Amino acid sequence: MAVHKAGRKAGRVATAVAAAALIGVAASACGPDDDNGKGGSVSEKPASSSGAKSPGSDDPKSDAPEAKAPPAASAQLADVPASVKGGVITVGDPKAKHTVKVYEDPRCPFCKKFEDGGAQALVKPVADGKVKVEYTIASFLDKNLGGSGSVNAANALRAAVEAGKFPQFHAAVFANQAEEETDDAYTPAFLLKIADQVEGLRGGAFDKAVTNGTYKKWVGEAMESFSADGVQGTPTVFIDGKKSKGDGLYEQAAFAKELKAAGIS
Repeated sequence: MAVHKAGRKAGRVATAVAAAALIGVAASACGPDDDNGKGGSVSEKPASSSGAKSPGSDDPKSDAPEAKAPPAASAQLADVPASVKGGVITVGDPKAKHTVKVYEDPRCPFCKKFEDGGAQALVKPVADGKVKVEYTIASFLDKNLGGSGSVNAANALRAAVEAGKFPQFHAAVFANQAEEETDDAYTPAFLLKIADQVEGLRGGAFDKAVTNGTYKKWVGEAMESFSADGVQGTPTVFIDGKKSKGDGLYEQAAFAKELKAAGIS
């Protein structure tokens, strides 16, 4: 795993705090160094500064932990459709009355905090066809921190759409986010381990796409969509065009209240 010096990490934290101020998120957020990121290439093997095995190593003697299962609630989304248009992945009935737009970077710890908290309030409304969620998956943290974890994860998430398992895999990816933002943990090998936690996801086409970076061009397109929308940090969430309050993103009850105010329950 790529481990960076404390001074650089402190600088990146300052960038995140500055971005949070710009977008009005009370708790905090992850922010790109600039708005011109295009994403990067998909790494074929994990970067390492110490020679230690990274999560996802195929070495059977590896000390890397096994992947965690996604939250049980994600099973409710097993039959929910997912589609791609441009750089956006849409989950839910395309004709749903309400739309929630979510901007995330897979390596952003505040995005995981949202997925563990506020996002859980979306599961039932999406499963019931009341709302669709439009995800824009950014990958700026690779540029900020080094490595290719965000790009690798975004590529795998795109592949999961083709396999018909995006909602469950999306939940599993965030459930397995590295504890340290600077850890470049989302290697292709580890992403395949994560995919093992989603029944029916692993297969020749999906595995090849994850390993070879089949959707790396789309990853760049998604990053362009992120920049074009003028988003300054992640997570950023809009409910029917209205920006969510920052302090409501990280608690299920608080975000459920926001959704209810918009007519979503």
